[in-house]
Amino acid sequence: MVRFAHMADVHLGGWKQQPLQDLNFESFRKAIETCINSKLDFVLIAGDLFDSAYPGIEILKDTFAEFRKLKKAKIPCFIIAGSHDYSVSGKTFLDVLERAGFCKNVTDFEETEDSITLNPTIHEGIALYGYPGKKSSLEISDLRKIKLNQAPGMFKIFMLHTTIDKAKGTLPIDAIETELLPKADYYALGHLHIDFQYQNFVYPGPIFPNNFQELEDLHHGSFYIVDTESQNPLQKIELKIKDVVLLDIEIKNAITATEKIISELNEKDLEDKIILLRVRGELETGKNSDIKFQQIEEFAKSKNAYFILRNTHDLKAKEVELEIEIKDSENIEEDTIKIYSEQNPSDFNKLISQLINSLSIEKQEGETSESFTNHILEESKKILKF
Repeated sequence: MVRFAHMADVHLGGWKQQPLQDLNFESFRKAIETCINSKLDFVLIAGDLFDSAYPGIEILKDTFAEFRKLKKAKIPCFIIAGSHDYSVSGKTFLDVLERAGFCKNVTDFEETEDSITLNPTIHEGIALYGYPGKKSSLEISDLRKIKLNQAPGMFKIFMLHTTIDKAKGTLPIDAIETELLPKADYYALGHLHIDFQYQNFVYPGPIFPNNFQELEDLHHGSFYIVDTESQNPLQKIELKIKDVVLLDIEIKNAITATEKIISELNEKDLEDKIILLRVRGELETGKNSDIKFQQIEEFAKSKNAYFILRNTHDLKAKEVELEIEIKDSENIEEDTIKIYSEQNPSDFNKLISQLINSLSIEKQEGETSESFTNHILEESKKILKF
């Protein structure tokens, strides 16, 4: 009947590290190229094409170039907004793509107090329905009252960006009950970054892993080509761009950690690979800053590694108990700093009060989290004279 691609969770612009952002886009480019070479009937993107509703101009330019290739190949693309590229105002750059004729947003509904009726987008005998993902899973309460404006005799595809109950596992999150959703022939899902199938409910996984843990678990992105006439309708397409090498090292001595990490890296083939460096443990000697990560990264580059991404979330400094007697509770902060400085003499102690004050700056109304964070970092750098 039809052959189409089902992809989701592209998250263009999501990585802050440019080399990984480049790989994310390269993975998307490879997915588009595969769709064109496979001469598919159409492409579905089930939410989160972009990592935000307002992506950067360079990301937009590159994205438009890829959609132009699809249009030139006469392969229609149907989309919905996800929880990242969704906007409460309803205005996102998905609208710009649609107005340029590169895709069609299939979200079309009529809402009453008790129900939401989805209208189909008809394409060559296929009825496509869609409902967007929203922040904080707010779409789930809507989905519990969804109905379809029927298209008799047509193959029905329902595009959703949400969590279904059969896929959430033990996660303590809200999820839509699959039995409450209206019947469709294929449910093109997005939102959960997993390769998962339950009956005709399908999550294809992200086009590229979006964080350290996903790189560790998935290594690369994927999507599905669906052939409705085949006995095995789902063909998983794996988007292998770079190999991933995981180095998991437990550290107790921060002083010798740099040498230990470099020694273990030296035993690996790092050529053109993504290195995931997980450093964990409770330090008995030294402190986190004694580990020379810049030196480690330079060594990895000398071995021609593509990029090294580190995770120190589970690296803890041994807690030091201070036996401090504070007599004047009104000056507890000042007295604590004074006693700590006497017990731990250091030139750095002169900066403690200034740093505390800089970290006490309050976020201003209308200020973005990124701007607020940068403001605090700049103030701290001035104090530390970085």
